[in-house]
Amino acid sequence: MPKLILSEAPTPYLDRAKTEYGKYADDYPILKTLLMKKPVVYFLLPAVVAVLTVSAICRAQEAEPTHAFRQNERLGRGGNIGNILYKWDDWDKEWEQKEMDIMREAGLRGIRINIRPFLHVNRDRHSLPEREAHGYDGELLLNLEPPYVISDAFFERLDWTVQEALARDFTVIIDHHQYRVMGQDPMGLRELFLATWEQLAEHYRDYPDNVYFGLLNEPNGNLTPYLWNYFMMDAWRIVRRTNPGRTLVIGPGRWNGFDALDDLRLPVEDRNIIVEVHYYSPHSFTHQGVAGRPTGVEWNGTPEEKQVVVADFEKAAAWGKQHNRPLFLGEFGVIRDADEDSAFRWLTFVVEQMEKHGMSWSMWDLMGSHMGAFDPERRTWNLGRKNAILPPGK
Repeated sequence: MPKLILSEAPTPYLDRAKTEYGKYADDYPILKTLLMKKPVVYFLLPAVVAVLTVSAICRAQEAEPTHAFRQNERLGRGGNIGNILYKWDDWDKEWEQKEMDIMREAGLRGIRINIRPFLHVNRDRHSLPEREAHGYDGELLLNLEPPYVISDAFFERLDWTVQEALARDFTVIIDHHQYRVMGQDPMGLRELFLATWEQLAEHYRDYPDNVYFGLLNEPNGNLTPYLWNYFMMDAWRIVRRTNPGRTLVIGPGRWNGFDALDDLRLPVEDRNIIVEVHYYSPHSFTHQGVAGRPTGVEWNGTPEEKQVVVADFEKAAAWGKQHNRPLFLGEFGVIRDADEDSAFRWLTFVVEQMEKHGMSWSMWDLMGSHMGAFDPERRTWNLGRKNAILPPGK
């Protein structure tokens, strides 16, 4: 069978090659030469682009082999904010600015901004029914047709939030939070997922290096750890084309669980990645009353209870050391309906374990009413929870 030489290829193949790879030609002159002047084997073009992408990453990172660890230190202690996730119709700019001021005054340094860009693709309407806004009605997204275009209104809102955080010297993670629907039908939503990252990466390519990209919150369900590795690498390639030096935050499958770290396959050559894990163990305590779970569950900090937590964190820390990857605990917390003394004990001990092992962290719903340490109705700290995560004098 003769080789398919690009200069001799049928027009459809030539057009396809120039369409798929021509957009990288300005960044890589050698690729422009291959496409425009010299014969090239068509099927080698993906490999050429892959090699050039890796080369760009290495150039962006070669001067600082410990860069990801320094970037993780910049996150430090922080919190998740869901102003875009849950409050789209209630954009209280003054209060959101005040929330960030309160966080900064408390000594927090990192903000994980939770977003659901799928809900703002190919639509003008942004007032969403509750179930859709919370990501439960994934079938509604399957009716979307390409091209998948994120709305200007979404970027206006996210830009404002990122810029307000940067103005207060926060380190920011833009967290892709479409985990529920991605866990239901990953193959049906794959192209939409990748299209949103192509746009996000392009939009924020010139932002400073204290803006990080979180590729996907809590892969789960049908998006198995095995399948997630492939999705993650597809998104990684897209992001690295425009952001070779951007710090990425990537977690394992099974809800970013500690037990899934061994299944995570990161690109070995890319050392500018922070690995994200989440911790809510035991769920019977932290999520009591949710989805029919019994209530009234306590966590008394017995030696047996503490040993479970210690073992979990030691296992995660050992993985990080083995793979030379920094760890970020992107979510943890206790439901507001739990016994407050138990919540104080659990939060205190979990934060101790994180900081013992050099993890940065971000409390889930920090300023909200679900699991946070701030009372949004009274607009004041829950002092027990605040003192648990931010011990006075430390």
